[in-house]
Amino acid sequence: MADKTLDGGQWTGCAVMFLQSLFPGVNLLSLYKDQQKKFNIFKVIKLTLIDSAGGLGGYEILKVHDAEPFLGVEVKFVDVAACQQFLESYSSGAVRQSLCQHACRLLALPQEFSVRIQLKASTHILDLCLDNLNICLQHIHLSQPERLRDEEIDRLEQQLQNQALGPTHQPIVVQQEESPVPSNCFKFQNRVFEDRMLSPADIQCFSNGVGRQWRNVGRALGKSCRALKGPAIDNLAYEYEREGLYEQAYQLLSRFIQAEGRAAKLSRLVRALEDSKLTSLAENILDIQPRE
Repeated sequence: MADKTLDGGQWTGCAVMFLQSLFPGVNLLSLYKDQQKKFNIFKVIKLTLIDSAGGLGGYEILKVHDAEPFLGVEVKFVDVAACQQFLESYSSGAVRQSLCQHACRLLALPQEFSVRIQLKASTHILDLCLDNLNICLQHIHLSQPERLRDEEIDRLEQQLQNQALGPTHQPIVVQQEESPVPSNCFKFQNRVFEDRMLSPADIQCFSNGVGRQWRNVGRALGKSCRALKGPAIDNLAYEYEREGLYEQAYQLLSRFIQAEGRAAKLSRLVRALEDSKLTSLAENILDIQPRE
């Protein structure tokens, strides 16, 4: 394990991912320059970092820029543990796999889509020293960011947050109890909510609030998710025991989303929470305010 700091102060560092599609007819740089598709490209990058760096904290995207023929993504790390987890994910190929999966889902690309990634810190190509992650950490630490976050990234981050916490949480008023629930909705506590895929905000809320009950929720989800059947829950508990309950819960939903794709819906998580007698957590995720 790396030390908390490499110079006695607060640990920070900077790395740049260079992304290039290997699939004919798909150019990530051109897609990002397209104002209609820019947000989805950014969301792919953000979700990939969430997957590979262990959550929403410990890093921030400073800039996404033209590095023809690559799309450059400059990332500032403010936590050595998050940076190390990212490097481990990158070294294992998990970053590439996660990026391809999110791109296929959000950009409606074929499953054969693949991407080339190069990782640099200043002038150092980190791909050449991945067998020694401590050296990579040092290069990243010595490569301090030269800029504040771009205003464009601020706007995209705000748009992502609005999408995660926006009006999809609001209940749809049902005029008559006997009215059928629309196919894109689900019912909870006699109220109808629009169904959708799980968002980063849902994952964070769940991971913060579920505590030791995450295993029960996992087993409930496992009734309809093959990836969570058998010893999968116990394996997750063992694999992320050192990281604590938040990370175990986070990885549970990450595994669920990875396995189920577009079928990883909010309604399935709410049902699993009900089965686990965690209705208050379901209310928090749905942003249901207590009645006066």
